Amino acid sequence: MDNTEAKNISGSVSKFILLGFPCRREIQILLSVIFSLIYLLTLVGNTSIICAVWSSTKLHTPMYILLANFSFLEICYVSSDVPKMLANLISQTKSISYAGCLLQFYFFFSMCAAEGYFLSAMSFDRFLAICRPLHYPTIMTHQLCARLVVLCWAGGFLSILMPAVLMSKVPFCGPNVIDHFFCDLGPLLALSCLPVPNTTLTCATVSSLIIFITFLYILGSYTLVLRAVLRVPAGSGRSKVFSTCASHFLVVSLFYGSVMVMYVSPGSRSHPGTQKFVTLFYCMATPFFNPLIYSLRNKDMKDALKKLIKLSFRNNTLLMGIIVK
Repeated sequence: MDNTEAKNISGSVSKFILLGFPCRREIQILLSVIFSLIYLLTLVGNTSIICAVWSSTKLHTPMYILLANFSFLEICYVSSDVPKMLANLISQTKSISYAGCLLQFYFFFSMCAAEGYFLSAMSFDRFLAICRPLHYPTIMTHQLCARLVVLCWAGGFLSILMPAVLMSKVPFCGPNVIDHFFCDLGPLLALSCLPVPNTTLTCATVSSLIIFITFLYILGSYTLVLRAVLRVPAGSGRSKVFSTCASHFLVVSLFYGSVMVMYVSPGSRSHPGTQKFVTLFYCMATPFFNPLIYSLRNKDMKDALKKLIKLSFRNNTLLMGIIVK
C-alpha cells in the first residue's frame, strides 16, 4: 500500500459511531443502570483490597503487594472502556473521536496484557512459596517484588505500543460505524479502506504470543504447585494453601477462558452478538468477581477487610459526633 495514499485517506474520518447495544430506549436505560452498578461495585471491591493491603502490616508481603497492584490494574482496566460505554448508552450520538478511539484501543489492550503479566508474576510467587519454601524469603524479596511490579506495568504498555502505532496508520475513509461498545481490534480493522495485512498479522502475532506464553507459564506453575500441595499431609496447612491457589487459578480461568474464546476461537468474530457478550464478560465480569474471589477465599484478607470496615465505621461515628456537637 502506498504510504502517501494511506495518509490522504486516513484523515477523512474524524470520529467513529459505537453502536453498542441497539435496542429500545427503555432497555438501554435499564442496561446503563445495571452496568453502572456493576462498575461501581467493581471500583469499591478493588479499592477495598488496596486499602486493606495498605492498612494491614500483616499483608505487606510480596503476595499481597502483587494483589494490590492487580486490583489497581483492574480499576484502570475496567475504566478504560466502561465509562464511555455507559455514556453512549444514554447518548443519542454514540460517537467517539478518532484520537479517543485509538487511545481507548491502546489503553484497554495494554491493561489486558499487563493483567496476563501480573497473573504470571502471582503464579511465580505461589510457585516459590509452595515448591521452594526454604528459599522463598531469599528469592522473593521486596526488591524483586518491586521489579516484578514495574516489569508488569511497563511490559503491558510496551507490548501494545507497536500494534497501536500500526493501527494509527490504518486508512479509514468510511463507513465509520463500529458494531461494538468500544474500539476493539477486529471491528476497527474491518473498517479499513485498504487491506492492511502487515497490521493484521502483527496484531494477531502480538496478542497470541502474550496470551499463550503467559497462559502456558501460569498453567505450568500451578501444575507444579498442585503436585506439591498433594504431597502435603492432609490438614489445615494443606487446606489453606489449596484455597489460596484455587482462588488464583479461578481468576486465571475466568480471564483466559473469555479472552481465548474472543481472540483464539475461529468463529467468535463472525457473530457481533457473541463478540459483545464475551467482551463484556472479560472487561466487566472478571474485574467484578476478582475481589470477591480473593477476599472470600482468603482468611487474612477477610480479617483485614473487617478491621478496615470497623475503622471506617468508627471514624464516621466520631465525625458525625463532632458535626452534631
